[in-house]
Amino acid sequence: MFDKNIYIQRRKLLKNYLKTGIILLPGNSNSPMCCQDNCYPFIQDSIFSYFFGINEPNFVGVIDVDNDKDYIFAKDFTLDDIIWMGPQKLFKDLVEEVGVYNFIDIDNLKNFLTNINKKIHYVNPYRDDIKLLLANILNINPFDIAKFSSLELTKSIIKLRSIKSKEEISEIEKAVNITRKMHLEAMTVAKAGMKEYEVTAAVEAICKKYNAYPSFHTICTINGEILHNHSQNNILKNGDLLLLDCGAKSESGYCGDMTSVFPISGTFTKEQTTFYNILINMFETAEKEIKPYITYKEVHLKVSKILLEELKKLNLVKGEINDLIENGIYGLFMPHGLGHMLGLDVHDMENLGEDLVGYDETCQRSNLMGLKSLRLAKKLEPGFVFTIEPGIYFIPELIKKWKSENKFIEYLNYNEIEKLSGKIGMRYEGNYVITENGSKRLGEPMPRTIDEIETLLK
Repeated sequence: MFDKNIYIQRRKLLKNYLKTGIILLPGNSNSPMCCQDNCYPFIQDSIFSYFFGINEPNFVGVIDVDNDKDYIFAKDFTLDDIIWMGPQKLFKDLVEEVGVYNFIDIDNLKNFLTNINKKIHYVNPYRDDIKLLLANILNINPFDIAKFSSLELTKSIIKLRSIKSKEEISEIEKAVNITRKMHLEAMTVAKAGMKEYEVTAAVEAICKKYNAYPSFHTICTINGEILHNHSQNNILKNGDLLLLDCGAKSESGYCGDMTSVFPISGTFTKEQTTFYNILINMFETAEKEIKPYITYKEVHLKVSKILLEELKKLNLVKGEINDLIENGIYGLFMPHGLGHMLGLDVHDMENLGEDLVGYDETCQRSNLMGLKSLRLAKKLEPGFVFTIEPGIYFIPELIKKWKSENKFIEYLNYNEIEKLSGKIGMRYEGNYVITENGSKRLGEPMPRTIDEIETLLK
């Protein structure tokens, strides 16, 4: 929780953007795992957290723009709660710590809103329990919740949250450093004969050590060509590369997200060395290019050009590089985008709409392979925090499909490509902030080069 004046200022800016109406910001409730009293770990809604900072379930924030008043609606603790939980700070006192001085029992929320003759702004929720809450208190059909959501509010929140303050960047960097420790732990413990899930157990224990949670489902796999491989039953063998894509969501709610790949034997093979060096060339190209007001789509395409130039040297692709770029040939080898926003969510604000967060009126999403999954394309502004995550993959199913369709046979040497099918799948990811004059990688140094990784593994 930040100083209360930060939350007061955030709510004030939101009021300035909307000018009039009521802003309704529900927090998350607990999510039952198998019954009402046995729940998944509680993760607060990031919008509620951004404007109100309270990490407790079943809270609803209300901002009255016209009267410049903020409210929190919740159900305070009872004696029955205290019997089970011990002494607790009353919510009516807790809300004052975030600069809210109007605390009302949540049972009164529906009547409160019914008696207000103003436009009620809310964002389209991603959870069904919140949809039902809104349907009840606003007398809306649950299936119409999205239709009546406020685009004006959504865009205002994106505008505010996209620019990270120095306090936020400090918290993100803490999460990134925990994430770094998770990766170093994997490099320390992973050995031939282990199961992938054993490495994951060691990695996620680091989260617990720092009172953090995984910021997303850990990807720990020797089949790196499967982009989001959540199966972790393979046995590690010498000769395998292990791809680890994981992150920490710190106690303050901010996220880290990094990816590394390393050889189980401790030494990269000749083939792995070739492609890993290309990968790091791609990463460092992006690192050099990012700066204020360059579009991330432009950086993505420059990185894709490096990939194609290197693949051409290996006789995997042919033709003019500009023609390969124009036809999206790089999408066979890197189907995903170069990176995404990072903050209170690991893909920050994506619940508000990927096209609204990563695009604007100056750039539209492309359907071209290799571009259609680009999450962040617009101009980078000072204060943006995001990931750089190039990858190289030889995906058997995709290669088979393209070859069976004789797709781009004038550009692709399928006989050579098939030799690598299922053998290469790697990416490398770091977290960056745009500064006034350039950019900065967040967190302490991570091993990047082959020499650095092999030295660490030894």
